[in-house]
Amino acid sequence: MRIAIVGAGAVGSYYGGTLARAGNEVVMLARGEHLRALIEKGIEVHSPGETFVARVEATADPKSMGPADFAIVGVKTYSLAEVVPALWLLAEAGATIVPFLNGVDAAERLEEAGIPKERILGGLTSVSVVRTGPGVVERRSPFQKVTVGELRGGVSARAESLGAAFREAGAEVTVSADITADLWRKLAFIATMGAACGLSRSPIGGVRKTALGALLIERAVREAFAVARARGVNLAPDEEAKTLQFLASLGDGMKPSILVDLEAGNRTEVEDLSGAISRLGRLTGVETPIHDTATAAIGAASATA
Repeated sequence: MRIAIVGAGAVGSYYGGTLARAGNEVVMLARGEHLRALIEKGIEVHSPGETFVARVEATADPKSMGPADFAIVGVKTYSLAEVVPALWLLAEAGATIVPFLNGVDAAERLEEAGIPKERILGGLTSVSVVRTGPGVVERRSPFQKVTVGELRGGVSARAESLGAAFREAGAEVTVSADITADLWRKLAFIATMGAACGLSRSPIGGVRKTALGALLIERAVREAFAVARARGVNLAPDEEAKTLQFLASLGDGMKPSILVDLEAGNRTEVEDLSGAISRLGRLTGVETPIHDTATAAIGAASATA
């Protein structure tokens, strides 16, 4: 299988490396020192218990990526528009586009940008990866979960095929019959983490130890699922309890990407996480005071970065 990675940041580079090691042809769209390192020595991957180097193709020119079976989109959500021209080329050449972006509207935005809906497969990943240097990535989470599924629902051969490729590469894979619900489950988790840790400038353990930290977390989770249900997403009655249980199981030092970006002085994805819940809540008549506050406060802080 030939797989294009559009956005060779931490997550894109990590999965590019694991997919290449599993025997797939991988081509990455990259730039700068990272591109040079990929060309010269491949991608060096560190994960719990192992380190390996995988050879990949790498280029800064979308036109040279050639036909691919799938194109995994690994950019930050706010950078999606920048890679749309590359995705057009890949889709026209027959690739299925799979956005691994945070938030719930990446596929919709790709459609609005002119990518045919039938060329888009829903996807998400739960993993903690950092790029520690040019051509080097490190997975810090014990888990690496991938979910793919058709936007219209149901299970398809292409979703099964991509799921099998990720499974052979070492990921825990779910081929979902309702990817929309899965995207909202992830959004409820990461937006809550981002809001709680971003507002407090503290890892999750610090939030949980404060008198009202647990209440803040619970309210943020409930707001997210209330908006999802108001939009007609099919969710079980115990979704809130499951998400809260998972949040409670995280190590005290766990930091969401929003906090990492704030600490580094980088732009954050708050507009596409808490901001999306806030925006969609207004459209559906659901009050979202925690996510409203997070969007305003973290947005103001990251605007000065």
